[in-house]
Amino acid sequence: MEPLPLVDQHCHGVLREGPDEAAAFEALLTESDAPPAPGTRHFDTQLGFAVRRWCAPVLGLEPHCAPDDYLGRRRQLGAREATRRLLRAARIGTFLVDTGLPGDLTDPGELAAAGGGTAREIVRVERLAERAAAAAPGAAAFLAHLAEAIAAAAKTAAGFKTVAAYRYGLDLDPAPPSAAELRDAAARWLDSRRTDRLTDPVLLRHLMWSAARTGLPLQVHTGFGDPDLRLHRADPLLLTDFIRAVRPTGCRVVLLHCYPFHRNAGYLAAAYPHVYADVGLSLGHTGARAEAVLAEMLELTPFGKLLFSTDAYGLPELYLVGAQNFRQAVARLCARFTGEGSWSRSDADRVAALIAAGNARRLYGPGN
Repeated sequence: MEPLPLVDQHCHGVLREGPDEAAAFEALLTESDAPPAPGTRHFDTQLGFAVRRWCAPVLGLEPHCAPDDYLGRRRQLGAREATRRLLRAARIGTFLVDTGLPGDLTDPGELAAAGGGTAREIVRVERLAERAAAAAPGAAAFLAHLAEAIAAAAKTAAGFKTVAAYRYGLDLDPAPPSAAELRDAAARWLDSRRTDRLTDPVLLRHLMWSAARTGLPLQVHTGFGDPDLRLHRADPLLLTDFIRAVRPTGCRVVLLHCYPFHRNAGYLAAAYPHVYADVGLSLGHTGARAEAVLAEMLELTPFGKLLFSTDAYGLPELYLVGAQNFRQAVARLCARFTGEGSWSRSDADRVAALIAAGNARRLYGPGN
């Protein structure tokens, strides 16, 4: 039986070279910036076990081989060959790539070529603003450059993304800022000379509204992430008033990751026609428990509003783990629901295909 076709609706580039050192590799298996507990390593997690389960055979090793054997084989093959094998094994047809992260990462074209698929860009709005600020002599020029950058990006991008949850929190004023508020905030930010990192809540609101008005989907980071985040301020329910306010623009809001607020995200997707929820990052990191997390998302999320993604970053292993955890979780749930008579087999197959690719193709349009 052919693997379920996938559209990865939120992901990132992978490292072009390395990482060769065990510590550098394992740092990409965790959202923490701290070392593992004494006597353990970052492989001792659901994600770490899933890498050894799904990725080792693709590199010519036995499932669950020792971590050092896995890393040794990876070095022997080299980063490019390991990347090619792992991405091809994931069988992802389309990659929607957030290009906003720094580092020597593959661009969308390189990622697609290595994976044997196609790719489109998701533009991170905070990076657009930071680049516009670096080239602007003052607040008026900055706002004009920013408007031009968003309009230009909208011509080719599949969608936009915001990391306001990291930069301030999702408990933002939901209304678009006034012209006076915007001018004052821009001047404050530029005068502060901290133009490498945008954290001003007025400017973050402006970016979200500017992206929404283009008509493209707006991806919003919600739920867990690295320690730069304050998790209680990343609950998607904090976006409720923004979701209501932005509805007349026609913008579709995609709630990324969501865990441990995935039931909250399911409620929002059920309550508002322009809200979608995403399983990325959640299923990769929950590993052997991915089925339980997916089942909880399916409690309330309309089946036409849930989207597959990996949120893979840095390591090609994260693409394969995300894809395989999803495929296994959805297959097991469909078998359980059909076995007990709750779903028909034809409905189960249709829902699995919607989450895997169909919903993303409808949401992001041609080319997906």
